Amino acid sequence: MYDSELAEEEERHRRRAPWGVIALVLLTGLALIRNGSGEFDVGPPQPASAASDTRTAGGNGAAKGLAPLAYSVPDRVAIPGIQVDAPVMPVGLDADGWVDAPPPEDPNLAGWFTGAVAPGEKGTAVVVGHVDNQQGPAVFYGLGALKKGNRVEVHRQDGKTAVFEIYGIEVFEKDNFPGDRVYASKGSPELRVITCGGGFSKQNGYDGNVVAFARLAEVR
Repeated sequence: MYDSELAEEEERHRRRAPWGVIALVLLTGLALIRNGSGEFDVGPPQPASAASDTRTAGGNGAAKGLAPLAYSVPDRVAIPGIQVDAPVMPVGLDADGWVDAPPPEDPNLAGWFTGAVAPGEKGTAVVVGHVDNQQGPAVFYGLGALKKGNRVEVHRQDGKTAVFEIYGIEVFEKDNFPGDRVYASKGSPELRVITCGGGFSKQNGYDGNVVAFARLAEVR
């Protein structure tokens, strides 16, 4: 690795937030995501009980013999089970220390939080997106309909696709969000896909977040 590349890598790791910090800023920053319109005859699907309770499912690591990937920026996410195929933009922290959400005007756009690892690296990567906007359903509207075994495919700028298998989906109240369960590293490549969910009111928006828990299963 050239000196300039090494310096860039060291700076990237220096800027990366520890998972405990991520839990706090994302809990706050997702207010930008959960304030969807909610003005539809049928709301977004909620996780089935069979897909929930990741405390017992747990992450068992990546597929046997599958090593973590090196750092590379993700540029697209696909979830075949809910017909998602969307570009991914980096999102960081805004001036107030909140996680920036993708622009709500573009319903088919996801955000990768740059304070966490890149998808496929050792640790827990985080991808967020809106459930809806004023015009209708957005990129992760169907997230709660996913089941265990569904796949999330993240294409990266190095040409590799990190394929994650979902092992649990839960909806958490925004006022009781378990950051340690959601964001803690399990020592292997994992992914969390997050959008808003739960009940909705015009005054407060959505009262929870839907979280898909997934582990690296394949690299293409």
